[in-house]
Amino acid sequence: MRARTHSVLAASVVLALAAGPLAAPAFAAPPVPASRSADRKGPAEEALRAAIAGLPNQYATAALVRVRTPGGNWHGTSGVRDLASARSAHPDARFRAGSITKVVTAATVLRLAARDEIDLDAPVQSYLPDLFTPEFEHPISVRHLLNHTSGIKPGDSFGDDFAEVYAHRYETLTPQRVAASAIAKGPEDFVPGKQQQYLNINYTILGLLIEKVTGRSYASEATRLVLRPAGMHHTYFPGTDPRIEGPHNRGYQAVERPDGTTRPVDVTEWNQADRWAAGDMISTTADLERLLKKLFRGKIVPQPELEEMFTTPAGVPGATLSAGLEYQEADGQAFWCKSGARYGYSAFIGGTRDLSRTLVYSVNSTDAKGPGHNPVADAITAAALR
Repeated sequence: MRARTHSVLAASVVLALAAGPLAAPAFAAPPVPASRSADRKGPAEEALRAAIAGLPNQYATAALVRVRTPGGNWHGTSGVRDLASARSAHPDARFRAGSITKVVTAATVLRLAARDEIDLDAPVQSYLPDLFTPEFEHPISVRHLLNHTSGIKPGDSFGDDFAEVYAHRYETLTPQRVAASAIAKGPEDFVPGKQQQYLNINYTILGLLIEKVTGRSYASEATRLVLRPAGMHHTYFPGTDPRIEGPHNRGYQAVERPDGTTRPVDVTEWNQADRWAAGDMISTTADLERLLKKLFRGKIVPQPELEEMFTTPAGVPGATLSAGLEYQEADGQAFWCKSGARYGYSAFIGGTRDLSRTLVYSVNSTDAKGPGHNPVADAITAAALR
């Protein structure tokens, strides 16, 4: 059996708000019950309001939040649609969900496994013989890809820093080329199943696997098997289209000037084709909340395959990643979650297994791919998990 490893949800501990005057954000919250018992504690509304107040600021330009607790639900919106017009942020805005795409990819693979179209224990080399070279002697199972224990090296990208990748934002780097470049780097960094290393390449190859076994595109299969059953009618995969269709709040990256000050660079339009099954999805907070509910209730992935999403690999030191999700501990509760980030956009979904407490947010972060925590996102998480 695979064991679960417990850790502390870092974002629930870190709490820092930007200095400056706090402006009242726009809210769409349901009525709060007059009284609650101790086990029906509702959302910490004042803390949640404070967490997203004062936007835009140096850390974020907009925030959309949805919190579910035993005592009630809370929705909040703050910030602006764009810095030029300063119009209020759209509460139903679409945004780049980044690596939350992996939840959908994992669910797609598991649904195919439930139909006996994919064997989770079979080596992926047997499904994709034209991709792998003979140097890959160790069998890499489909499960190894799902829980990031494959050891496969990362694929090529357009660069390592913002300036490099921004210059190529309208160009296309295909997932096939990304996968081929990873395999060309040679055998695994470690024996499959012995370590856990979070890398996009695992889910890029899973996207190729989905296409190989179904004979259809990744986007069509993920839509058919996951998005539609979840009721995610405002979610889609843009492919090579750099735009975000429909209502959205623009994303910005803070870029340092020679004098040490920063300027916001609009990063809304960006061809994300290389992220594909690992991070190309565009969604809304309402759709991601629907995904969370349907998924955890077994309405998308049936048992026993669903347990793959709530089980971390045994015998792997420090493992917290399952199939598409990550196990964390928040205030003594098991919390299964996934974050995602693309330039200009940071997103998060998570909840307890019984869905008694859930959190979904999108923050238009001004340093979404930076190494540090975003204070607005941290404040939202801390308030939501009180």
